[in-house]
Amino acid sequence: MGQKTRAMFQSRGHEMGIERTRLGAAIFASAVFLSGCEAMSPGKPTLDGEMDVIEATELTELMLNFREPDEAAAYFQGKLNSDPDNVEYMRGLAISLTRGGRNSQAALAYKRRIDSGKATPEDQLLYAEALLKGGDIDGAKAELDRIPPTLETYKRYLLEAIVADNRKDWSTADSFYSTARGLTARPAPVLNNWGMSKMARGDLTGAANLFQEAITFDPKMFTAKNNLVNARGQQRNYQLPVIPMDETEEAQLLYNLGIIAVRQCDVSVAKGLFELAVDTHPEHFPEAVQAQTALATPGGC
Repeated sequence: MGQKTRAMFQSRGHEMGIERTRLGAAIFASAVFLSGCEAMSPGKPTLDGEMDVIEATELTELMLNFREPDEAAAYFQGKLNSDPDNVEYMRGLAISLTRGGRNSQAALAYKRRIDSGKATPEDQLLYAEALLKGGDIDGAKAELDRIPPTLETYKRYLLEAIVADNRKDWSTADSFYSTARGLTARPAPVLNNWGMSKMARGDLTGAANLFQEAITFDPKMFTAKNNLVNARGQQRNYQLPVIPMDETEEAQLLYNLGIIAVRQCDVSVAKGLFELAVDTHPEHFPEAVQAQTALATPGGC
């Protein structure tokens, strides 16, 4: 496509809308690897079972850091089969299941640890997170309410904000998002979720500003880039924003704008956007070619 056509579609603004995005959050935890046990010197006093606890802790951290989630989950489940009361293995199983996207199973594993009477407030927070990711909003809220108020962390307030979002309690959500944003040096996930919340309310300008800010903190966050394009597109602004993107991302964003244009019956705009997507990255973007072909068939709007 020539420069004229590209300029035409990059400068053009048309009204369109998008479907509301289901709120959620991609929230994660990291583990710290512990070094090997110190050799015991003769005569050094020890508590009964001390070495077993140390070994379980180190094996847990080792598996969490260097194994795939499903492999780690299988390992911890096997350990629990022979040692069902080991809370370190309960923790390892729960974290592994969460990392593998098996949220309902993870919630059960966290509950088992909590029922053991040896859970920490951090365990309760992870349990609430698993419930939330599994779609149990009420259960997540109930668990968050049980956590001592002294646990004031970024993750806690982010989860509280997401629960408030799902209940459409927007003022409470804003308050929690603001607090969470102030408690982390890496606020991109908070800002992205906050932007999605604003978009669900119809505050497209506020949403776009939050997505833009998220990208400044994490230039590789494609979700925020796509959300920004959607928020602008819903205001009939089809021009890609000036943000860091490689050719593959640019092609994907152009294609996504084209899909939105189709939904709004802006067919001629969609055709141009699909053509730009193909020109930008033809080797890795056959979907745009298929979309072009589909639009060539009469019908629709």
